[in-house]
Amino acid sequence: MTARIPVVDPSPLVDCGRRAAKAVVGEAFEVSATVFREGHDAVAANVVLRDPAGRAGPWTPMRELAPGTDRMGALVTPTAEGHWTYTVQAWSDPVGTWRHTARIKVPAGIDTGLVFDEGAALHERAAAGVPKAAGRAAVLDAVDALRDTSRPVADRLAAALTPEVVAVLDRWPLRELVSEHPPLPLLVERRRALYGSWYEFFPRSEGAVVPPGGTPVPGTLRTAAERLPAVAAMGFDVVYLPPVHPIGRSFRKGPNNTLSAAPHDVGSPWAIGSPDGGHDAIHPDLGTLADFDAFVARARELRMEVALDFALQCSPDHPWVTEHPRWFAHRADGSIAYAENPPKKYQDIYPLAFDEDFDGLVAETLRLLRHWMAHGVRIFRVDNPHTKPVVFWEAVLGEVNRTDPDVIFLAEAFTRPAMMRELAKVGFQQSYTYFTWRNTKDELTEYLTELSGRTAHFMRPNLFVNTPDILPGYLQHGGRPAFEVRAVLAATLSPSWGVYAGFELCEGTAYREGGEEYLDSEKYQLRPRDWAAAEAEGRSLAPLLTTLNRIRRRHPALQTLRGLRFHRTDNDAVIAYSKRAATQDGGHDTVVVVANLDPHHTREATVSLDMPELGLDWGEFVLVHDELTGETYRWGSDNYVRLEPGNRPAHVLTLRPSSPIGGSPN
Repeated sequence: MTARIPVVDPSPLVDCGRRAAKAVVGEAFEVSATVFREGHDAVAANVVLRDPAGRAGPWTPMRELAPGTDRMGALVTPTAEGHWTYTVQAWSDPVGTWRHTARIKVPAGIDTGLVFDEGAALHERAAAGVPKAAGRAAVLDAVDALRDTSRPVADRLAAALTPEVVAVLDRWPLRELVSEHPPLPLLVERRRALYGSWYEFFPRSEGAVVPPGGTPVPGTLRTAAERLPAVAAMGFDVVYLPPVHPIGRSFRKGPNNTLSAAPHDVGSPWAIGSPDGGHDAIHPDLGTLADFDAFVARARELRMEVALDFALQCSPDHPWVTEHPRWFAHRADGSIAYAENPPKKYQDIYPLAFDEDFDGLVAETLRLLRHWMAHGVRIFRVDNPHTKPVVFWEAVLGEVNRTDPDVIFLAEAFTRPAMMRELAKVGFQQSYTYFTWRNTKDELTEYLTELSGRTAHFMRPNLFVNTPDILPGYLQHGGRPAFEVRAVLAATLSPSWGVYAGFELCEGTAYREGGEEYLDSEKYQLRPRDWAAAEAEGRSLAPLLTTLNRIRRRHPALQTLRGLRFHRTDNDAVIAYSKRAATQDGGHDTVVVVANLDPHHTREATVSLDMPELGLDWGEFVLVHDELTGETYRWGSDNYVRLEPGNRPAHVLTLRPSSPIGGSPN
């Protein structure tokens, strides 16, 4: 049934309220709805958040987002983890109606006495609902002034319209005909579900020995732990490991994905399972569970979390193949079907089939996840979740997050948009995205506007600049400047971003022209790197990555997703955008990024800032500080930039505190 004051089209709304919108602790997001009524009387609205215990917090007044639209909105901020609800209350605003009428009639001398009598009665009723300490006396003083016929008419009206009275009644309004939309679900998670810097590396390559013509010796979890201080020094929050389990021998792939492996070839970590064990075991070459525990503990000492790859697939040697044959699809000849993505074939991997023993697979998956959770893993990067039924993930993730709501799942779902979004809705806290293939200004603007707007209340992006599977063409052909600008973009466009080891060395050689596989891919062989030599010779991007992560930690604006706005430039090779967030002291943190998307040429442009989006007036000028170079500039609404690949690929500008200054730039 329609409410007395209609409240329609609330947002955020996920699947008509069947699923929860998402936020993290301390994240501000907008709740909006269309609110209207018959006639010309004023209406108002507010948002009510209720915490997991059902307690209603202070309601937040809403404002009309655009004149004449009836669309009301307000920013709200949940303060604790758990299952919240939010709703919009709408109500007739008799004091607001009176103010509008009084401002017209009193100056015109129309029904002045009646207007004042009605206003006095309304303000007296309103004062009864205002706590004494909250300003009740100011409202009662307005009542006395409205009734004092000895005072000038203008003074009587002005007494009811003082900023103090208006502020008190905005906080403690007189509400009539209150209507409320049914509560909507809100899932509030820990901050790492939204914000973090990820670093991926293969433990077996760290400390590995590959003698020319000799037998390679893999690194171990113990030698890999020696790399952790350098990763922490670059400012990364999450260390992500590919699968650490035993690797099958049958159909093992050799270097560059060749079909025949030599006895010493290490194989793909995603071909999981051998006589040494399956998904709950550690590859013997890497060490033991005790070594894994030590790795996790060392990362924690360095204030990092460990994310573990979770790949539900098997090598032909996995114990499941003989113990649970119903978990696999069999071909007409009785053989198990290996994984294919034509024209690609993965003879070393058997995918799972979910329709013969769905409950058994759910139970085993939960057992495996809880096994690694017990060993300190609270973040999982899930390999190819889009090749498993959505209902499977809904069951698994729902159960894990019911008992352990701090556990985070990242979906490696480079797939169709509908599947990516549905996986986010059913429980994945983060998702890989198409950022890897969005290179032009128009592509980035359109896609990031979608990610930070329409889908932001349920799907959180993690912008990886590269992965062991994907070497984008932009990096293959753009050289070091391409790596630099992609790092700047990923680190500032999204609150979560990631790099795969070797990115800081600008590794960009493809296996073949037109493809995206690395030459000598680390998926199939050891890739020890001389990090110290690269830094000593100035070849490493570690200083840039360190700077970007430091900027992210210092600026709350870069820890948000929803506050992204793009600004006009007169050169399509130059992109400009801003992020703005409230700070704990009641102010705002604002970051403006301008980047040259052309890794081959110097580009010049005029950047035209939408000043109100930055909290500024159109005629203002501000001092902006370039966090990459330490330089300070004086900017207004239109600003000249010159960006040179390899020298100055981008500006990351922050507004100086109390920096607005008047006058012209000359």
